[in-house]
Amino acid sequence: MASEDIAQLAETLSKVHVGDGELSYKGLGLKLDDAESVVELVRDIRQFSDLRALRLEGNTVGVEAAQTIAKALEDKEMLQRCYWSDMFTGRLRSEIPTALMSLGAALTSAGSRLTELDLSDNAFGPDGVKGIEPLLKSASCHTLRELRLNNCGMGIGGGKILAEALTECHRQSSALGAPLRLRVFMAGRNRLENEGASALAKAFKSMGSLEEVHLPQNGINHAGVTALAAAMRHNPELRVVNLNDNTFTKRGALAMAHVSLPYLPCELRFLAFVYDARPPQALRPLRNVQVINFGDCLVRSEGAVALAAVLREGLPALREVNLSFGEITEAAALVVAQAVADKPSMEKVDLNGNCLGEDGCEALRDLMENVDKGDLLASLSDDEGEPDEEEEEDSESEEDEATDEESEEDGDIVKENGLTREDSPSKSQSQAELLTFLRCPSVEKLRELKAALQEQVQTSELHQAAEVLLQIASLYGEDPETKNSVLQAFDEVLKKLLSGSVLHSYCVLSTLLVRMGLLKGEGKVKKASVSPGHLLCLEHAVQQDVFSPHHASLLFAFTSRIREAPPSCRGASEKLNAALEKKCKH
Repeated sequence: MASEDIAQLAETLSKVHVGDGELSYKGLGLKLDDAESVVELVRDIRQFSDLRALRLEGNTVGVEAAQTIAKALEDKEMLQRCYWSDMFTGRLRSEIPTALMSLGAALTSAGSRLTELDLSDNAFGPDGVKGIEPLLKSASCHTLRELRLNNCGMGIGGGKILAEALTECHRQSSALGAPLRLRVFMAGRNRLENEGASALAKAFKSMGSLEEVHLPQNGINHAGVTALAAAMRHNPELRVVNLNDNTFTKRGALAMAHVSLPYLPCELRFLAFVYDARPPQALRPLRNVQVINFGDCLVRSEGAVALAAVLREGLPALREVNLSFGEITEAAALVVAQAVADKPSMEKVDLNGNCLGEDGCEALRDLMENVDKGDLLASLSDDEGEPDEEEEEDSESEEDEATDEESEEDGDIVKENGLTREDSPSKSQSQAELLTFLRCPSVEKLRELKAALQEQVQTSELHQAAEVLLQIASLYGEDPETKNSVLQAFDEVLKKLLSGSVLHSYCVLSTLLVRMGLLKGEGKVKKASVSPGHLLCLEHAVQQDVFSPHHASLLFAFTSRIREAPPSCRGASEKLNAALEKKCKH
């Protein structure tokens, strides 16, 4: 080496930090190509008798240099933490697996017991995952607690290899009586997509020890999220879920048959596992969740309403919720804000970049200020403004096409008038009668069905239930006999539908709002022609005990923002809003 290079190297090495069991070459920008270039580093490693952490991030390491470093690590059995992110800048992709294999083999040979491994920002692709596969399967990773692989370009193939390695590590460690208990998993920006995420979900399920899962920017949609949801259920200590910037939407509503709420929007199905929605069971074990990051995930208004139900009923330790850039409108944002108002640990609510408009932003700020939580609300500086009708129609058209395609792929059950149309010839007589009523409703048929109506309406069939309510209410009349029959039937059905968990009742009401055209839904949902009877039946139901103040708050957020009610509905609309406002104050 030239004398000036040696002098520069000496100056650089003078910045090396040694202490607390850690040897750090972090951020020195060293170009370590061969054995000669790592002489000083190798010397430091060998002289560090109780080396517990090695930081090499921010340098670039070639194959020969890695092999030389590896030899120095072969007797470092106390090494626990390897911070090796951004370590191969400018290297050929083909070089990286070989370098990683050498380093991993050294740790295995030394008998190291790793607790942290950070290989983020190394664009090594699927082959790079193969390079660390032996290490991940070895006894050196039986003690691993934190694994960071952000921005590594793993792709679907790399995700599958990683998942298999973690599963094997857990299997082997369990056989020895000390199962792998990985707590933190980070793999953002890796193009994992649905297949990679689904493969990892299986590994997560087997481990059951995760506390933080970070998978932002991975091209995951509803199929991958569904798989992750099932896995999260088996990780009771989960605290942080970061799925930022993945495109879930609300498609595939009939998937995940084992969830008791099959119509729960897909991007929020993970939340269904926070608690059991079937009465009388209480909250599920996931009571430790502190951070939910669904920012830039197209949660949309219907999904935000479902999330609000979970926020209201569960997640007692929640500190932060991010629903930014999700195409959420004003009313849904207000429902979310109302739901977090009573959370004692809340520190931040991010609803920036949505579709609130100036008035909506002001209303949201006022609501948070009124409950003395104004400081929790993140900036709204990037609000997109209220969507115009043309934009909404275009969006609905695009979603309709996507929904049709996915229905064919997933084998979704087709819906007709909100009822399931299956090939089975054994449809019950009661359901056949209900179908007849929905096709041609009349007061006479309603009276015939009255005794069994509650039993025939299935709480899991939300579209059917909403259709039943609307058809009953459409028969409303002012003559006492008709009026009493309709109101009683409407109240009985709604009572059954609202008797479950908060999440289920919110899903019922949001489905009803979609059918009434007050909440934008997904796919080809035919909007009902709202009549005074619909509003007056709701006004009567609101005054019953089964209708709680938080149910009233949900409805009032939407009905109070109807810009112009048809002349025939204005009186009924005013009565409904007055009843809702009164109920909200109880």
